[in-house]
Amino acid sequence: MDNNEKISNIWKKATDLSKKTAENVYKGAKDLSDKIKEENHERKLKKYSPLFPDEFKSDNFNIPNMIKIVDDADRRGIEICEGAIGWRERINKIEVLCLYDEAVRMSGINFIPNAACNTFYCVDNYDRNNFISADKIFSRAHNERLAELEHIAYSLGAKKYSIDIVETNLQEKSEHKITNTQINVKSVGCSNNADVGMSSSIGNQISGHFEGTFEENNTLQYPRLKWFSYDEHIKNLIEMRMSISSSIKSRNIILEGSSSATMSQDFAASVEVAMKKLGGKSSISMSKQASKEFYSNLIFNVEF
Repeated sequence: MDNNEKISNIWKKATDLSKKTAENVYKGAKDLSDKIKEENHERKLKKYSPLFPDEFKSDNFNIPNMIKIVDDADRRGIEICEGAIGWRERINKIEVLCLYDEAVRMSGINFIPNAACNTFYCVDNYDRNNFISADKIFSRAHNERLAELEHIAYSLGAKKYSIDIVETNLQEKSEHKITNTQINVKSVGCSNNADVGMSSSIGNQISGHFEGTFEENNTLQYPRLKWFSYDEHIKNLIEMRMSISSSIKSRNIILEGSSSATMSQDFAASVEVAMKKLGGKSSISMSKQASKEFYSNLIFNVEF
């Protein structure tokens, strides 16, 4: 091999090494750039926590127990949130879904009484497709329980029923001034208007007396249960009344508030904290309402 060939080979090797080095440098720089972009993407995902339709509709997604309906303008212009239907917030012990108002229909969730921006909703424990306004959830549950007991009485052919709400938290009760009002409400299937004496007080205190009478009903049927579907006293009353040899004439049942609570006191306190941190205002104290409900008993008397 002459000198020219040697020089040519050396030059070729140097060129190849230079190209390889340049390629490695480029690859290393690109890998570093991709890693930085990926880390930035992950940080933004963690910061904004956008929720996209595919994830929402997947079988693995569980809708949080609390939802706030928000305006999509809150995240408009943020690239990582484009195409999202909302985002999730982890506050204290609970997760909150902030759902864009434009995605309400797509979600298929039933909001009660209606879907409104900047409003908080809590899940109905008996139907997870229903979310009830946090401001209305306790009063709605209270009315549903009373209606269910009336329905039980009517379905079992009762002649008369009464419901008394008694608060056992006497210290809290003494802080309120009670005023009595007398109102008439018409009960379905009653021979006349049910006479209702209701006690009301400051702070939406739940207490009072309800009663009603029915026309003779010989067509007995199993009542539809929601709030009292697991109460052994109610189940026992139904089975005794529906049995062929039924001879029961009356029954007095004490239903503890803790056994049919709208939500736990712990969850109510967490909801209250979440609402404050997300800029929400409530017309009621969630934790106070949960406590009142927990310490209230329903005394259900029925005569056949």
